[in-house]
Formats: sequence, C-alpha cells, structure tokens
Amino acid sequence: MIGTTRNVKVFARAEPTDLRAGYDSLFALARDVLEQDPLSGHAFLFVSRNRKRCKVLVYDGTGLVIFMKRLETSRFAAPWEHSRGDVIEMTMSELALFVEGSKAVWRTSLSPDVAFPAPLRSNLASAV
Repeated sequence: MIGTTRNVKVFARAEPTDLRAGYDSLFALARDVLEQDPLSGHAFLFVSRNRKRCKVLVYDGTGLVIFMKRLETSRFAAPWEHSRGDVIEMTMSELALFVEGSKAVWRTSLSPDVAFPAPLRSNLASAV
C-alpha cells in the first residue's frame, strides 16, 4: 500500500468517522482528536460507521495523501471494539493486514497477558 523504509506509526481513530471528510477535515481530526501532528509523516486511519470504507491520511514530505478503500462484499474490523481510548496505535504491517480485511491484526495490538495466556507465556519463556 504505502512503500517506505521509515519507521512509520499508524494512529487509528477509535470511533466511526464520516468519510465524506476531505483533507482539511481529516487533518483536523488527526490534530485535535488523535492529538498527533498530521505533518509528522505518520499515517492516520479512519473507518466509516458501516465499516465498508476506510481512509488513510499521510503526509509524504511534499503534501497530504489520502488512500481510500471501499469493500463491496465484506466489512473492515471495527477499531472501536478493540480500543481502550480515543486512539489506537498500529504498525504499517498491521495497517496492511487491516486494509486487506484481516481480523487477526488486533491480536498483535493486545497486551501480552491477553495475546498469550499465562500457560502459553511460560512455555514460550522456557523455549527461549
């Protein structure tokens, strides 16, 4: 989706967004709601209420870019079902999985206690 060798973070809004919004509105949401600098080069994910569309806002060094995807037969995962606040932080790999429709993206975002229950954690620790 977005080719880069930089360590880019992704900040997802943890509630549905009206995706009629354009550059200026998404910029304001990234700045005011997600409390991040939209010109930082990081990516900002917004998902519609019906989870059929998403937009990613990113500054590429020369200007703002919006990537949009509309699903025809399925739905994106709902970030607001997995959040503990207003913002969900993801990696670019997790964003790629999200845009492809994977629900497994949230397992890597969970705390180690949730993602790896105690018996599994002890088995992993002893294997290392």
